[in-house]
Amino acid sequence: MHDIATRVYNHKWRIDPIVRSLIDTDFYKLLMCQSVFRNKPDTTVTFSLINRSKHIRLVDQIDEGELREQLDHIRSLSLSRGESTWLRGNTFYGKRAMFSPEFMEWFEGMRLPPYHLEKRDGQYELTFEGKWHEVMLWEIPALATLMELRSRAVLQTMDKFELQVLYARGMTKLWEKVEKLRDLKGLRLADFGTRRRHSFLWQDWCVQAMSEGLGHKFVGTSNCLIAMRREVEAIGTNAHELPMVYAALAETDDDLRRAPYDVLADWQVEHEGNLRIILPDTYGTQGFLDNAPDWLAGWTGIRIDSGDPATGAEIAIDWWKSRGEDPTKKKVIFSDGLDVNKIIELQNQFSGRVMPSFGWGTLMTNDFRGLTSNDRLAPFSIVCKAVSANGSPTVKLSDNPNKAMGPADEIARYKRVFGVGDQVAQDVVV
Repeated sequence: MHDIATRVYNHKWRIDPIVRSLIDTDFYKLLMCQSVFRNKPDTTVTFSLINRSKHIRLVDQIDEGELREQLDHIRSLSLSRGESTWLRGNTFYGKRAMFSPEFMEWFEGMRLPPYHLEKRDGQYELTFEGKWHEVMLWEIPALATLMELRSRAVLQTMDKFELQVLYARGMTKLWEKVEKLRDLKGLRLADFGTRRRHSFLWQDWCVQAMSEGLGHKFVGTSNCLIAMRREVEAIGTNAHELPMVYAALAETDDDLRRAPYDVLADWQVEHEGNLRIILPDTYGTQGFLDNAPDWLAGWTGIRIDSGDPATGAEIAIDWWKSRGEDPTKKKVIFSDGLDVNKIIELQNQFSGRVMPSFGWGTLMTNDFRGLTSNDRLAPFSIVCKAVSANGSPTVKLSDNPNKAMGPADEIARYKRVFGVGDQVAQDVVV
C-alpha cells in the first residue's frame, strides 16, 4: 500500500502525472462510447467544463501552465497491451467480449483530440469539440485533473508531518463510515467517485478500504483502471449525456418527445440484464415514466440521480405496479450526493420493497471536510457536459432545478414539451 503522505510531499519535487491511463475513467463512459461509436458516429459535439461552485476561483488556485502540462500528458496516452487484453477478454456483467472487435480496434489507436483553454471571471473555460465518441472521453480525466490540481495546490502548503496527520484523519474518517455500514443488512454499494476524487491514489486507497471493510457488500468500482488492478467488478451503465445529445439532434417537438426513449431502444439492442437500468430524470422522472413505452417496465431497474431520492423511488415503485411489474424484483440505484447516514436511511426505508443499491461518489473519495483550516479541501461541484450537438444546444432539466443546464429559452421549451411543472429546488452538495 502506498504511503500517500510521502507521495504527496514528493509532488513538490517532480512532475507527477495525474492521469496515467486512458482507462482511468468510469466504466459507463466506455459503454456509452461504444454505443455512440455504433449508432451516432458522425455526430459532432462540444463539451464544456462548468464549475457550479462559483466561489471557488480555480484560476487563483491552479497554475495554467501546470494544467496545460497535465492535459497535454493525457493527450499522449494510449491503451497498453494489458489494458486492451483486459477490455477484450474480461467478463463484465456476466458477458464476455462486451466490447466489439471494431470498437476495440478504434480505441486501441485513439488519442484524445485537442482542447481549448481560456480564463474568464476567475474560472477556466475548458472545451472539447469533435466527433462525439472521441471528445466524450475527455470528461472524466478533465474533471479528475482539475480536482486533483486544486487538492495539490492546498497540499503544497503543508509539511510532511502535517500531511501524514491529514491522511491519518482522512483514513479514520472513511473507516468510521465503513464501520457504520458493515452491519447494514442487504447492503450493495459501489464506488462512483472518480470524477470528483481527491486524487487517484486516494480513490485507490478508498476502494481497498471498502473492499476489506465491507466484503461482499462492496460490489465494485466505476473506475476501470482500479477495477483491473484490484480485481474488483467494473460498475456502470449509462448517463444523462445520451438523452441530452439525442434530444439536441431532434428536429421537431415530436422528435424531441421521443428522444429519451430512442436512446434506450438503441441501448436495449446492445445490452441486457443488469445493464438495462433506466436513468429517468434528464427531463423529469414523473413525466418520463408516465409516457414510457411498456417494454421499459421490463427493464432491470432505475437509477435515482436528482431530486429527493425517497420520492424518486416511490414514483418508480408506483410506476412498476401500474405496469404489472413486481417492484421487489427491481433494482433502485441511488447515486446523488450520498453520504453514510443517507445510505443507511434509504436502505432501511426501501429494503424488501425494492432491491436498493448505492453508487457512492464524492463523499466517499473526497471527504476532507473539516480536516484543514478554512476547509480548503472541502469538495466542490464541477461538471463537464455536452453543451451542443451538431450546432444545437443541449438541455438538462433534472428533478432539481438547481441542476438544470442550457439556454433559458430552450429550458422553457423542454419543460413545455415534457410537461415539467413546478419543481422543488435542492442544494447541490457535490
